[in-house]
Amino acid sequence: MRTVEASEFEAKCLKLVDEVAATGEPIVITKDRKPVAQLGPFVERPKSLWGAHKGQIEILGDIIEPIDLEWDVDR
Repeated sequence: MRTVEASEFEAKCLKLVDEVAATGEPIVITKDRKPVAQLGPFVERPKSLWGAHKGQIEILGDIIEPIDLEWDVDR
């Protein structure tokens, strides 16, 4: 993870924000070589978990009917 001194961050703030937006890699901001803040990409979270993966999951086969395999428990 890239680190930047606070004085350098102050001088190059807009450039660093554009860099993080383009690459998605966060930058740690340090003061006297100690981490004090982190600049990271914005991640929009869904308002509700219901439907959060819509269009990302595909159901293969019939999930309602039982399968035709005999399980060890049934023996």
